[in-house]
Amino acid sequence: MTISARTKTFILALLLCGCTYAAAQTSPAMSGYTPSQSGMESVATSSSVVGQAGAEQNPFQGSVPRGPVQPGILPLSLTDAIERGLRYNLGLLLSDQATLQARGARITALSRLLPKISAGSSETSEQINLKALGFPNFPGIPPIIGPFSVFDVRGYFDQPILNLQDLHQERAESDNAKAAHYTYQNARDLVVLVAANLYLEAVSGSSRVEASKAEVKTAQAIYDRAVDMKQAGMVPGIDVLRSQVELQAEEQRLIYLDNQFQTEKLTLARAIGLPVAQKFGLTSKVPYTPLPRMTLDQALARALATRADYKSLLAQVHAAESIKKAARSEALPYLNFHADYGDIGPSPGNSHGTYTVEANLKVPLFQGGKVRGDVMQADALLQQRESELKDLRNKIAYQVRTAFLDLKSSEDQVRVARSTQLLAHETLREARDRFAAGVVNSLEVVQAQQAVATADENYISSLYGYNLAKASLARALGLAEVAFKEMMGGNR
Repeated sequence: MTISARTKTFILALLLCGCTYAAAQTSPAMSGYTPSQSGMESVATSSSVVGQAGAEQNPFQGSVPRGPVQPGILPLSLTDAIERGLRYNLGLLLSDQATLQARGARITALSRLLPKISAGSSETSEQINLKALGFPNFPGIPPIIGPFSVFDVRGYFDQPILNLQDLHQERAESDNAKAAHYTYQNARDLVVLVAANLYLEAVSGSSRVEASKAEVKTAQAIYDRAVDMKQAGMVPGIDVLRSQVELQAEEQRLIYLDNQFQTEKLTLARAIGLPVAQKFGLTSKVPYTPLPRMTLDQALARALATRADYKSLLAQVHAAESIKKAARSEALPYLNFHADYGDIGPSPGNSHGTYTVEANLKVPLFQGGKVRGDVMQADALLQQRESELKDLRNKIAYQVRTAFLDLKSSEDQVRVARSTQLLAHETLREARDRFAAGVVNSLEVVQAQQAVATADENYISSLYGYNLAKASLARALGLAEVAFKEMMGGNR
């Protein structure tokens, strides 16, 4: 039942890799039609590296601390840890910047459909050689003209009238911006999962330390009692030695668990933006609370309606459809309007207004197969996105069903582990009384102590697994910020 630190890291890696499914989708390059990357690709890729190169490569395990170290011990609840993670977690900050990049790409695409207005002024001094231009000598006209001055001040206006290529490209970038927004929401769910898992892990570490201290105290009392009984001639020296060995084993275990607990607190601080030198205490004990009533069908419906990664991939499908339309539009005519108006003459005081109004129609006739190649790439991208969307829909159903199974199993384990813990403590009390009465030797007491240590560890591990299963179900449902608080009973 004991969950090692390596196993916990592996479990968290699997959760992160599964949760960043939609964020890790990339678009193959197309000539002029690559959808702008939401930026979460690099973040999600880093998240998936957890299982390969360790948690230190995962941006969701890092943060950008703000503010100095506060004096004293800072109280930190589960809700505080999640809220700090949503403000300072590195993975979320990177996702936010990626969202801004996607918005910028959408504005750039939109600008190609909007009017362009500019103005300029020039003053030129020229001298022309007519012979150099191929004109023969004309009677009365010198071959060299000038120097003379030309002054021109002018405003320009350009407006695309019909350009389906840019229109569909703008729609694709708009859908990519939506996908980046949903990817950011998905990153928030990941931060909730990471912060909750690390907090629960630290709470479990604290519980292990407290249980170990109680076991050391019990072992010390048994050892003292064995020494007194040996001095009174009631027990042999072997009983004292057994008690002393058990006491030292419990002390060694306490040293190990306390060090592990301090490391877990540092890992939590690292992920939620607390300076690593900041001292803080965990105020949420996160006891066992039953799961709010929810059927499997209700959970599946909620997941499809709220999962940000599903919405992100759906937006990417729409973007791929627009990219395909844009590729096809390369073969269509496009029309542009141009106009300018200004004053031109030898000098500013000796000028006259002139203007130009024109409409340009361009009809592509042959482009060497470029259009066909772009359409093929766009169609492949669209089919890829549609396949991924279908797979994600099934994956969401799998995750929700698996989370329900894990939650039911872990809930049963908590109940059994709690009963076993009570029985183990009762057995230890009876063994101590029997030893004090001289009915049995210290071997029975030592065995009872070891059974208590195992029962305490099993209960703490099962409770941690149960609460982590709640967090996993909240993530599977989407909107983890709200869902997890509901499942924890509003625990602070």
